[in-house]
Amino acid sequence: MAATPVWSVDPRTGKHREQVAVEATHREVDEAVRAAHAARGSLADAGRRAAFLRTAADLLDEAASHVIEAADAETALGPGRLTGELARTTGQFRAFADAVDEGSYLDIRIDRADPTTAPPRPELRRYKVPLGVVAVYAASNFPLAFSVPGGDTASALAAGCPVVVKAHPDHPATSELCASLLRRAAVVAGLPAEVVAVVHGFDAGLELIRHPLVSAAGFTGSIRGGRALFDAAAARPVPIPFHGELGSLNPVVVTAAAAAERAEEIGGGLAGSVTLGVGQFCVKPGLVLVPEGADGDRLAGALTKALGETEPGVLLDHRMRENFVAGVRERAALPGVDAPVTPGSGGEHTVGAGYLSVPVRTLLEGGPYEVLLEECFGPVTVLARYAGQDEAAALLGRLPGNLTATLQLSAAEADGGPGPAAELISQVTTLAGRVVVNGWPTGVAVAPAQHHGGPYPAATSHSTSVGGTAIERWLRPVAYQSVPDALLPAELREANPLNLPRRVTGG
Repeated sequence: MAATPVWSVDPRTGKHREQVAVEATHREVDEAVRAAHAARGSLADAGRRAAFLRTAADLLDEAASHVIEAADAETALGPGRLTGELARTTGQFRAFADAVDEGSYLDIRIDRADPTTAPPRPELRRYKVPLGVVAVYAASNFPLAFSVPGGDTASALAAGCPVVVKAHPDHPATSELCASLLRRAAVVAGLPAEVVAVVHGFDAGLELIRHPLVSAAGFTGSIRGGRALFDAAAARPVPIPFHGELGSLNPVVVTAAAAAERAEEIGGGLAGSVTLGVGQFCVKPGLVLVPEGADGDRLAGALTKALGETEPGVLLDHRMRENFVAGVRERAALPGVDAPVTPGSGGEHTVGAGYLSVPVRTLLEGGPYEVLLEECFGPVTVLARYAGQDEAAALLGRLPGNLTATLQLSAAEADGGPGPAAELISQVTTLAGRVVVNGWPTGVAVAPAQHHGGPYPAATSHSTSVGGTAIERWLRPVAYQSVPDALLPAELREANPLNLPRRVTGG
């Protein structure tokens, strides 16, 4: 059978740019995973691992012009956006290198023996070890930060796990370029290049999740694709952890007091958040609860003006464009749904931004209106007009899990302590992994306290794919009971030869 070519495609024209690779066969996936598995011991040295991560960041920065040019040609995201994304990407590598040096991610705990307890307590020493080979499924909308050199890859390598990435078909040339830089960084740091591998093709992705030497997987993408892989991971003879970031509606609630105080400001900010990256952020606000009445009308007017002035944009590929156009057409055709700024086709290769407006009481009817409570990937949001706080609360109670939930409050509400605003905070906390007040969810800071995940279907686990604790996904705890010091791992020995932070209980 002839090999299936992998083409780089220009989303601005829909035309093939170049053949980058061929789809991986069963044998080639097996070889990549086995080579990564064989190389896992080389990542045991924390100092060499940290040097690898920093070298990878340096090489990506040195090749910035080539990386950005390749990514822009395949995604149409623009040099400005991609320059920022590359900085975020290299920042993640350096942050995880710092985490490896510091060592608290190992969560070392020592309970000294205590013969006076009933029953007597033996000596216990606990830390975390890497799982093994990690499969990473790259995202379409972040060709760098959630792709081959993305946070899943960086955190897995930091944990000591080799990585095999299933490249996204929207940016194969970028994927190959970045993979070559990571593999070169490994060699410079004294590691085998095989600690990072890339495979292409839909079937290769299925082979990867089923491979017996793959120990965990990370995914960013659609609910449908993520759920299929999640089910495959669970159906293996030995199930493995599957950390998937799937779909999210990212609801926003604008209180009546906030609308009265700054309707125009909120409307303009919403437009900017909805259209950032042509609406292709996983945290784009897709449902906005706005009070009925004059203040809600002022907010809608500001949103109408801002979106009406937004130029059409190019989506990541033509399939996404077709899905977006069909999705907004289906939603706009529902009775009672208005389109003050009609989203949809903006030309042969572009889409226009817009929004839909519907009363909350209509959404509460369910049935065909359920589609308005599903993510529509692209520059569109749904303005849901509520008659009172109870109506807004009823709609929030119908929503599935989300990555984010945002509250737009008045100054008095934000400073008021217990009351309706606090009740809203409590309600949306049950819905989302990140709660935002008087800001917008687009933009996910790479920081130790960040959480990028949420209740299903936002994610398939309670972990985060962004921030310092993302490393925890690729580790498992092991406790050693009454093991002689000379036989313990260096991380747990009494003299603490690696000078790692540890929590000690007992004398």
